Amino acid sequence: MTRPRWIRFFLDSNVLTGGIVSPWGLDKAVLSLCAAGISRLVLAEVVREEVEENLLLHAGRLSPADADQIIEDYHRLITLCDPERVPYPDADRVRASRHLIRHAADVPVLLSALDCRPNWLLTHNTKHFSEMVAKRTGLRISTPSGFFRTFAALLL
Repeated sequence: MTRPRWIRFFLDSNVLTGGIVSPWGLDKAVLSLCAAGISRLVLAEVVREEVEENLLLHAGRLSPADADQIIEDYHRLITLCDPERVPYPDADRVRASRHLIRHAADVPVLLSALDCRPNWLLTHNTKHFSEMVAKRTGLRISTPSGFFRTFAALLL
């Protein structure tokens, strides 16, 4: 039996968090593809930590029952997706790679994506994860909306 060919999505924390906390939208659609086993979630440790911090901040503004539900939904999502994990890049490499992207906090995220070479890096932060960064790294960087537009064009 041949292994299925997945579209491997490396999600920036803003897409992953948005897909968890939003009742609907393209962030959630990407996560649904991963949870259904149609695509593969690639989860960098640096992104996982940021998402968990964001979820705790978000949960703090909710009722206790809603906060518990958000955290439960997150854990269920991770179980369903069974993500491909990407460890932190080495600190020396992060310092040496600062020139690749304008925002220092995004260097470990970018290096994690480079380490696993996903089919798509999806983010809403196109100011930092720009076309220039995509050209420098060879990564396909887009928003969820851009991904779905590209995907739809292939079907026509």
